Amino acid sequence: MRDPEKAQAWVKTNVQAYLPATKITCITIGNEVLTFNDTGLTDNLIPAMQNIHTALVNLGLDKQVSVTTAHSLAILEVSYPPSAGSFRKDLVGCITPILNFHAKTNSPFLINAYPFFAYKSNPKQISLDFVLFQPNQGIVDSKSNFHYDNMLFAQIDAVHSALASLGYSKLPVHISETGWPSKGDADEVGATLENAKKYNGNLLKIICQRKGTPMRPNTDFNIYVFALFNENMKPGPASERNYGLFKPDGTPAYSLGISGTDAVSANTTTTTGAPAPPSPDSSSTGYLSISAAVKERCCSCIGQLLFPLLLLNYLAFRLAF
Repeated sequence: MRDPEKAQAWVKTNVQAYLPATKITCITIGNEVLTFNDTGLTDNLIPAMQNIHTALVNLGLDKQVSVTTAHSLAILEVSYPPSAGSFRKDLVGCITPILNFHAKTNSPFLINAYPFFAYKSNPKQISLDFVLFQPNQGIVDSKSNFHYDNMLFAQIDAVHSALASLGYSKLPVHISETGWPSKGDADEVGATLENAKKYNGNLLKIICQRKGTPMRPNTDFNIYVFALFNENMKPGPASERNYGLFKPDGTPAYSLGISGTDAVSANTTTTTGAPAPPSPDSSSTGYLSISAAVKERCCSCIGQLLFPLLLLNYLAFRLAF
C-alpha cells in the first residue's frame, strides 16, 4: 500500500465495487501494529493510511469512507487513574503522525479495550461486578473526582487523557473491539458463558442509554463487539476461540435477547435469515462475506449497535502489508 497506484487499485476492487449496495464507512489499516514491535510494519503504517485516503479522495469516496488503524491498550504507559492516562514514551513519535492524520481527515481513533484481560490477570483485587457492568461501589479518580462504575469507561477515559496530553482532545474515540469469552482454559479466570452474557448484555443496555463516559458525558461513541462468531480454528488459549455471539454453525453461543433475523441499517429495517453453516472444507474466514447489524429490541428508537465480523482478519477491509 506504499505504492499509490496499488492503493487505488485496492480501493477500486475492495471498496468502490461494493458501493452503494454495501454500507462501508471505515477502512482500518492493520490491527495493533504499534505493539507488534515490528519496525517494518510501523514504518509502513502512515504511508499506507495516507495512500488509501488519497485513493478515496481521487475516487470521490472520502466523505463517506474514513481511514484509520486500531490500537491495543498496550500503547498506554499509564492507564490508572483515567485522568493520568498517557501514551508510552517510546511510541509517542509513531503515534503523533497518526493523530495528525486523524485530525486532518476527520477520522476516528480506534482502541481495542478488554476489561476481561485486566480481571484475568488480577481477579483478587479487581471486582468482577466492576468489569461486567453490574451494580458495584465503583472507583473515584482522585485527580478529576470522576466516579467510574465500570472498567471499560475508565479505560476509554484513560485514552481521552492520553490524547489530550498530546493536544488532541477533540479526536473521537471508538472502541473497535471489546468482548468477553464464554469459555476458557482452567487458568483463565472469569471466562464463562454467564459472564460473557452479562458483559455483552449489560454493554448493550449502556450503549442504549447514550450517556457517554464521565470525562465525555455528551459524547456518543461507537462500540464494536468482538466477535460475531467463535473462531474455532484459532490457535492459542481456549478463550481466543470463544468470544463469539454465535457458534461456527450459526447457532447462538448464548442469548442476549437479540434475534438473528433483525437487521438494522441507518434508514431502513430489513429481515434476513440466519447464516448457513460453512461447508466442511471452509474456514471461519468464510463468514467475512456475511454482514450483520442488530438492535436491542427495547432500544429501537435510540439507534443501532453494529456487530462487525471480527474474525481472523478483524474486519473484511483490513489491509495486510
